[in-house]
Amino acid sequence: MAKNRILLMDDDENICKVIRLYLEKEGMEVDVAHDGASGLALFKKDAPNLVLLDIMMPGMDGIEVIKQIRKDSTVPVIMLTAKGDTIDKVLALELGADDYIVKPFEPKEMIARIKAVIRRTENVVEENNSTIKYPDLEISITEYTVEYFGKKLELPPKELELLYFLASHPNVVYTREQLLQKVWEFDFYGDSRTIDVHIKRLREKLGDHKEWRIKTVWGVGYKFEVGRVDEVK
Repeated sequence: MAKNRILLMDDDENICKVIRLYLEKEGMEVDVAHDGASGLALFKKDAPNLVLLDIMMPGMDGIEVIKQIRKDSTVPVIMLTAKGDTIDKVLALELGADDYIVKPFEPKEMIARIKAVIRRTENVVEENNSTIKYPDLEISITEYTVEYFGKKLELPPKELELLYFLASHPNVVYTREQLLQKVWEFDFYGDSRTIDVHIKRLREKLGDHKEWRIKTVWGVGYKFEVGRVDEVK
């Protein structure tokens, strides 16, 4: 089995050395870049399985880097953020980051999150080989596409996966913690704001259809409320 290749972009050389050491102990190959431009060059050259991306870098910062990555790639991206940078975390999620890790972090937390994201990415086609159809909405997890009123809707990978999961279980209420576990495949390290940001973005793009909607169940969580659903496998 081929090793997972991780691309790490961070301008702090000491942090990079520590992260690289732990990842290589887990049997992963690690490429390192200390600025956004060289990181993007490595990304195009080596096709990593996952990107660890620091938000604050000189020149091209992590926000600009993920914008460039998401133009033509759905590779998982985990952002590295400084403690308390709430605005940057939200923006990173809105731009298509799969997760974020707050510095300083425990190595076991970092490894757990990386493994969860990679595992989810590798298994998603095998476990969810289907297209779900609702009136005016079609979600394909195999092709990572969403059609809304006959037109393709551009969604970041994690928004699409959250929508697919909720739509796969119509009228079932899930807590934020359950959605973190089911879609992100972690619970203890999860932040419920991650779910809220993605739900907000989905609602902005989808609105309320007369036959289905993403509904908040106050004090509990969220559900995909429908009158009927057809599923094609």
